[in-house]
Amino acid sequence: MPLTLGVISETAPGERRLSVVPDVVKKYLGLGARVVLQQGAGVPAHFPDAVFADVTFAASAAEVCAQSDVVFCVQPPTEDVIAQLKPGSVLLGMLQPWASAARARQLAEGQITAFALELLPRISRAQSMDALSSQGAVAGYECALIAADHSPKFFPMLTYAAGTIRPAKVLVIGCGVAGLQTIATARRIGAMVEAYDVRPETREQVESLGAKFVDTGVSAAGTGGYARELTEEEKARQAERLAKAVAQCDALITTAAIPGKPAPRIITAEMVAKMKPGAVVVDMAAETGGNVEGTVAGEKVWIHDVLVIGPVNIPSRMPVHASEMYAKNLFNFISPFIQDGALALDWDDEVMAGACLTHAGEVRHAGVKQVLGL
Repeated sequence: MPLTLGVISETAPGERRLSVVPDVVKKYLGLGARVVLQQGAGVPAHFPDAVFADVTFAASAAEVCAQSDVVFCVQPPTEDVIAQLKPGSVLLGMLQPWASAARARQLAEGQITAFALELLPRISRAQSMDALSSQGAVAGYECALIAADHSPKFFPMLTYAAGTIRPAKVLVIGCGVAGLQTIATARRIGAMVEAYDVRPETREQVESLGAKFVDTGVSAAGTGGYARELTEEEKARQAERLAKAVAQCDALITTAAIPGKPAPRIITAEMVAKMKPGAVVVDMAAETGGNVEGTVAGEKVWIHDVLVIGPVNIPSRMPVHASEMYAKNLFNFISPFIQDGALALDWDDEVMAGACLTHAGEVRHAGVKQVLGL
């Protein structure tokens, strides 16, 4: 019996992405695996059943789980779906490992080997599997468009018969993958862009995209390419120097995040109050508490005469390319361990061991265990 890979419909509100696309299905088939897809799972991402060749269709998530040795997902399955997974099977996707101790326990008790892409070690070999980066790039692109769409000003310089309109000034906070994509997109649209990150090594990347780096004199370079949390003194110094740049911008886009922790609060209500009338704020970190005081996840709110937008599940706004990118991340993770149509897990592999959430009846990841108090 060949290895069976299962793909279920996403059930999270507003989720439109899919964990496999037709081109990637062909690659799995080429490795000798069989693919089972829940009927209609790809419709929200504009991949109807008809575009999938040589796939076995199942009427429900339960039927997919009953047949599958490996189940792919975009967001964590529900408690009911997890209960339907076969003991000893593999669950692979973005599992929000720090969010729920109950889910981690259920996976462990169900004898499920769960791999969370959020737990990938930050090494060069894992870059092609890094879904946080691929989906962050989608979110960064979208946030620049959201800001442009809601701004009462042109982003590019405009020359017309009666004169010239100056380009809008955009400030981007956070210069990881998402922030850099935001900068690049805002620059393509024609805005003047400034950017800030607590990691000073991002200055060169910011300037290579044609943006100006805002130097606050605060460095929070952490381990693994992530920023560390700032001290109270550092936060005060950062806020003082950022306030001027915030007051001068027409659009503010914040992208700062710390994995497994609430988003750092960088922009205060006082800073927002001093922004230009009609300015727009897009808080990419709204789902984890927001970088901006006053952000409401999933809502648009007016603070004085400033529009503060807290978009959620941003990559789902562009489900075709987001799904293509994500499906390739999953393939690059699992394909090295598919040999002659069978799954051969290698626990000596740094990537596989690092991304493991649960296995053999226990929660394996030490960092997750600590955060969840397991």
